[in-house]
Parts: sequence; structure tokens; C-alpha cells
Amino acid sequence: MTANAASHAVDMAMHNEPKVAMPLYEVEEKQALAGARSDSTLSHQPHAPVEFEADLEGEEPTAEELKTLRRVSGKIPWTAFTIAFVELCERFGYYGCQVLYTNFIQQDLPVIDGVVQSTGRDPRAEGQPGALGMGQRASFGIGQFNSFWAYTTPILGAIIADEYLGRFNTIFIAIAFSIVGHILLIVSAIPTVLTGDKAIVPFILGVITLGLGTGAFKANISPLIAEQYRQTKPRVVLDPKTGERVISDPNITLSRIFLYFYMFINIGSLTGQLSMVYVEKYVGFWCAWLLPTIMFCCCPIVLWSCRNKYNLSPPTGSVLIRAVKLLGLAMKGKWSINPVQTRKNFKSERFWEDVKPSHLGANKPGWMQFDDAWVDQVARGMRACSCFTWIPLYWLSYNQMNNNLTSQAATMTRNGVPNDVITNLNPISLVIFIPIVDKFLYPALRKANIRFTPIKRIAFGFMLASLAMVSAAVIQHSIYAAGSCGKYMNDCDEPAPINVWTQAVPYILVGFSEIFTSITGLEFAFTKAPKNMRSLVTSYFHLMSAFSNALGQAFVSLSEDPLLVWNYATVAILAFIGGILFWLHQRKTDAKEDTMNMLPDSTYVGKDRRHSVMGAEEGVAAHTADAPKGA
Repeated sequence: MTANAASHAVDMAMHNEPKVAMPLYEVEEKQALAGARSDSTLSHQPHAPVEFEADLEGEEPTAEELKTLRRVSGKIPWTAFTIAFVELCERFGYYGCQVLYTNFIQQDLPVIDGVVQSTGRDPRAEGQPGALGMGQRASFGIGQFNSFWAYTTPILGAIIADEYLGRFNTIFIAIAFSIVGHILLIVSAIPTVLTGDKAIVPFILGVITLGLGTGAFKANISPLIAEQYRQTKPRVVLDPKTGERVISDPNITLSRIFLYFYMFINIGSLTGQLSMVYVEKYVGFWCAWLLPTIMFCCCPIVLWSCRNKYNLSPPTGSVLIRAVKLLGLAMKGKWSINPVQTRKNFKSERFWEDVKPSHLGANKPGWMQFDDAWVDQVARGMRACSCFTWIPLYWLSYNQMNNNLTSQAATMTRNGVPNDVITNLNPISLVIFIPIVDKFLYPALRKANIRFTPIKRIAFGFMLASLAMVSAAVIQHSIYAAGSCGKYMNDCDEPAPINVWTQAVPYILVGFSEIFTSITGLEFAFTKAPKNMRSLVTSYFHLMSAFSNALGQAFVSLSEDPLLVWNYATVAILAFIGGILFWLHQRKTDAKEDTMNMLPDSTYVGKDRRHSVMGAEEGVAAHTADAPKGA
């Protein structure tokens, strides 16, 4: 009997029976047994896995083919580039403002010929724009808070997106918060506010509001762009140019998508930072925060114009709650007084196998409305999160660019170059290196059958970040040695006779490290998370940056003369040790890369019962209304 025939038989039986109120679960059971699924059926019951056209092309690779055949990228859809442009506009707005925070907080309003300049402008060649005059430690502390806040709020944005509103709608809410934050920053720099000792209030409120919008935006924009590519499994296809049998690997395609996504990020941050520091210097802070706001307003326009072209994932209900319950159940009975035994139990192959629905059978709890495949995907997502636990030691190096390296530039010979323009060497290096890595380095490694897996890439990025901080420590030592004020150059009127472009070394090394650690981290979060938890796992990756900023608060005491050499040296050591420990801890994950990527798709949709029951009740009501009179 076909599914349609079975469904018709069930319907006829229901119509011919006396009209008795039937329990909802019996209606659902009859529909499920008949093979007819409708919107009224509980959405957490098994569905057929969604198959995309790209997953049906070619052949499924064998274990031998996975080892021997060359891997190639698929085609990146054009819709991904529109989302990348939205990210460019958002980063222009965010970094175009953030780059000014150090001078706005640290430096005093300039005084020219005895007159306080209310715009923060000082047209003299070596003049230093400023506003609040709170010093370097306050600048570092507020800057660290800003980064901490902006990377903590993605968790909130992820929960809202995955469980309630979906990624697309959540991004629009985040944009609204960001626009309000931008406006508050503009208010803080209005001349009458700036000279009236009231600027700190709208400034701090702006930082908090903008950080909230930025966090919710960041949690959802990278999963949204990656979801525009629909192939999910490696397939053996023929190379159209050579006719060679190759593997079309979605992970390579996603890696390329994230590379170019990150390049757009840095084009936005580069243009925002580079242009706004000159606007800050020659016009004023108010204009330097107004222009990024105008650029940011392009985000909702582009998204709304292309809304019908995007592949969008709907919200999936309380998936996080079920994942937490699943983890709690897996941990039950695994604890021991002996911490070594506890760790051994948690690392056991049986840790997740024992909580699969097929293993528990009739003993499974009522909330376990998912299949074995979803348990495997949650286990894989947890493994990715354990990988990210080491990332804060990497971000310690990166965060030096936002504060201390900017202050270091102010103590060097600049020849008219604003001290906060040097930081643009970081995005410049990324814009240059990303196409080189995509077009030459990665293909060359694949051609040589060198598997430069995500874990290896992340570990390599740690080493580059460590080298960057070693170079920063050497530059700082040279400043102290050559400067007229010795180890107190931040309070010196005469800069050290060292050209500011020497900072190209740490900035470029940090930028190159981002390609391997930061970009790969976003890719790893997307590919290893369950499909209905991608924003959550991505937000966890961003949360590690927040932890890094919290950890960075311990370095506030080192972020001032005469201890800055120790600051950079300590961060360099932590990044190096972090990279070693990361590899030692994650090398087993690295060995399972292909296995994790080939996990079967789960049939678990994820909406919780309250949503499904409403749909079911509506379906039963509609069915009753359509029934013949007298049935």
C-alpha cells in the first residue's frame, strides 16, 4: 500500500467512525503510521533527512578514495557575497568607531595657543587628538571591557536565533541596537557635550549598546553566509577541466567561503579605521563616528532586498535545553573521587553511546525526542567547544593591537602619521594574504597530499601570534633604550628615534595568524555543530574571545611604563605554551577529521512540543471542519 493510499484509508476510517474526541497523540500516531506527514505532526518525530541536489551529484567516496583522490572546492553561491558585503558595512561601522576609543579615552583635549579645541582636532603634524584624558590604564581597561562585552553577547543572540526568531530576524534586531549605539557615540562627541564634562555618560552607554548589537550580529552572520552553500557530504565527481576523478569536498568550499568572508571583514575594518583616524584628526570625533553610522545603515537595505534569495534555517525550539539534558545524562554515574578516573570516564567511547535512544530503548526519558545521529552531532559539537577552550591564550596576543600597540606607536617617530593608523597593517596583511593562501598555499598543500587540517592550522596560528608578541617586546625594549625619557616614554614630549613602521612586523604576523586560527575557528564551529545549534557553537567560539579579554584584565598592571616589555613577553610565552598544549590535547580530534565530517544527518528537527501541539490542534480542527456533515 502506498503512503497516499494508507493516508486515505486512515482518513476514511476517521470519517466513518462516530464523532468521538480522539486524543491528540492518537491522531499523530495514525498519521505517522500511515506515512503521511503534515504540519500537524509533532515536528520532533523523525523526518527523512533533507537531501540537497549537490549531495546527489557524483558518487559517495570509498575509504580508499577519501585517502587517495584529490579534493577540490565547489562553487560559491552569489548570495554569499551579498552577506559578506553586509558584514563589510558592519565592520566598517564597528571598527571605524572602535579605532578611536584609545585616543578618545586616553588623551586630553588638545590645547592650541591656549584655547581648548572642542572638536578634538589638532592640525599640528605631531599633534595628538584626544577628549577625556583618562590615561592609558583607563583606555586599556575600557577597551578590554568593550571587547569582553562584544564577545559575550553572541550567546544571547545565538539563543534567540536558534530557538525563537531565526538568524535572519535576529540580525535585524542586532542592527537596530547597533544603530542606537552609534548615535550615542555621536552624541558623546558633540562639542558642547565634549567640553561640558558629560561626554563619558553617552560614550559608555554607546559602547554597551553597540556591543550588544555587535554580539548578536556576530553570532548569526557567519552561519548565515555558510548556509548559502548546500552540499554537506564529500562526493566523487569528474573535474570539468581534466576529466580526473576528484572529491568535491564541502569543507574545502566552506573554508574558502570563510576565507573570503574574513577578507570582506578586513576590507570593512581597513577602510573604516584608515579613513576615520584622519577624520578624527582633521575634523573631529563627532564626524568620525557619524560616517561609520551612515555606512552601517547599508546593512538592513541589502539584507531586505535579497531576503527572498537566501537559504534560511527556521528556529528550532528548545534544542539547547535538550542538549544540556543529554550531556547531564551522559555524565551521570561517570564522576569519581579520583579526578584521573573521572577524566577517563568522560573520554570513554561509551560516554555518548550509553545515552543514545537505541541503547536506552524503553528506558529513555520523555524529553529524548531525537535520534542516534543527533547524539553523534552533539558529541562532535562538544568536541569543537573543547577545542575552543584554548583560544583565549591566542586572543591575548591579538588584543594587544587594540590598545597597547596603539599606545606604543604614539611614543615612536611618526612623521605626521596618526598613531592609530598603523593598526591598519593588520587588515591590509589579511586582504593581501587571504587570496594568496586560497589560490596558492592551500591548493599546493592539497596537491602534495599534505592534510593541513583545521586543528593543525589553529595550532600554527598560535605560533605566529607568539612570534608577533616577541617582536613587539623587542620594539618596546628598543624604545626604552633609545628614547630620551628611558622607561617612561608615555609621558615624554619627544618620541623615540624609531620609525613607527617598524610595527609592521607584529601587525603582519598577527594578521597572518588570524588566517589559520580565527578563520579556521569559525569554519570549525559551523562544520562541527549540529545543524540546529550552529549559532550557539559559533557564539561559544566568540565567547572565548570574551574570556581572553577578562583574562587580559590581569595584565592591566603591566600595561604601563616601565613594564611594557614584560607585558609583551608574557603574552608571547602564553601563546606559545597555549599552542603546544592545544595540539597535544586535540591531536586525537585531528585524527578523526574525516570521520566527524562524514557523520550521517540527523532527522531531528528540534521544535519543542508547545509549538508542535499548537500546529497539531489547528490541523485537527481543520480536519474536523472539512469533514462531511453527519460524520
